Amino acid sequence: MEAKKIGIASDHAGYEMKEFLIGYLESKGYEVYDFGAPSAESFDYPDSAHPLACAVEKGELPMGIALCGSGNGISMTLNKHQGIRAALCWTPELAELARRHNDANICSLPARFIDNMQAAAIVDAYLGAEFEGGRHQRRIDKIPFRGTC
Repeated sequence: MEAKKIGIASDHAGYEMKEFLIGYLESKGYEVYDFGAPSAESFDYPDSAHPLACAVEKGELPMGIALCGSGNGISMTLNKHQGIRAALCWTPELAELARRHNDANICSLPARFIDNMQAAAIVDAYLGAEFEGGRHQRRIDKIPFRGTC
């Protein structure tokens, strides 16, 4: 059986939780691609977010997990990519809905506001849910801005 692939990225604030999640995901049979941060030393979230987003956009990875202190900065960066739908999730319920209704392809976590066990539960809910399609697809198709301001 081929290992499931997933990417993970963080800044320095998410480093410790990222390391925990790598081990957690590997124990569940995932092949994890680590885009950084390389340590708990100061590290800017765009430097790991953009490579993760590119890998997901190109189809090299089906989805990803991203972490920074609040989850906001890394989510904002990821969502600059047209093919990315990064959802900031701080509960399992939000993560499940992000997949089911929004076809989120990256789950962002607020590392300074949740603990490792909460992160694992959120990731489990995210990975365990599937996009429902239907009326939700119509809304997703409207996300890329194609108009003028």
